[in-house]
Amino acid sequence: MRAPLIAGLGAVATVAALLTGPPAQAAVSGVTPTVPPVARAAASGSEHPICWFDACYDYVYGRQQTDTAGASVDMLVGDPVVDPTQNGEHSLQELALQDSAQQSTVEVGWTVDEPLNGDYLPHLFVYHWVNGQTTCYNGCGFVQVSHTITPGMPLESYVPAEFGLRNIDGDWWVLFDNLKIGYFPGSLWGDSYTRAQLVTAFGENALNPTDLPSCTQMGNGRYGSRPRSSWIAGYRLFGTTNAPSLTVTTTSPAYYDAGQVTATSFRLGGPGKGAC
Repeated sequence: MRAPLIAGLGAVATVAALLTGPPAQAAVSGVTPTVPPVARAAASGSEHPICWFDACYDYVYGRQQTDTAGASVDMLVGDPVVDPTQNGEHSLQELALQDSAQQSTVEVGWTVDEPLNGDYLPHLFVYHWVNGQTTCYNGCGFVQVSHTITPGMPLESYVPAEFGLRNIDGDWWVLFDNLKIGYFPGSLWGDSYTRAQLVTAFGENALNPTDLPSCTQMGNGRYGSRPRSSWIAGYRLFGTTNAPSLTVTTTSPAYYDAGQVTATSFRLGGPGKGAC
């Protein structure tokens, strides 16, 4: 992480109430994954990337308020073009679970992030927040158990995979294709975070504020409203009586949008402003 991009709490308290935590010191090269604000929704046809300090983020996301011990989704692993002329923009898809205060979070997904991974391929990642404090990718207390599937490993593009997060005996386990790859110990949160009240599955682009609109793609670069775009599907909840029911929102639909929305799935993505 280098020149600071900040995602998370802003300086204004009313804005802070909407976010996942305090300023994440997210560099333009290696941006911290950030769950989109709860109350922010762009009107159709508008362009409203969410900008905090030196960072801007575009989202296409599905969300549900519930009370659950876990969730999983199937996602297509995309191959978005991330503008190489910009300092560290990234493009990702992920599943995130948060507590009711939006201060504790567990995340799993794939990301194209050259400063983080050293290339422009999609890589598996995990992340977490502890009591409003940002941590780091693929570590900071994460306990690896799989010998074959590891956070940070490259993933094959255009291959579907299942991404899951489940609280088992007080620890937040990360699953990939229904295999346990490791866990965040409950002790990281003082054993106080054992259930999630907010589930979000989404595509995210981290962008330089001087690069709006950006040519960085989301998903596989196709609009979510068009055929053969990237997708999130098979949304499931665990340890709850609530039925899965996603509400889908996009921040800049002229550049990244959604399509074929159901309670458990949606398509997403877009080319940004066009070829880099």
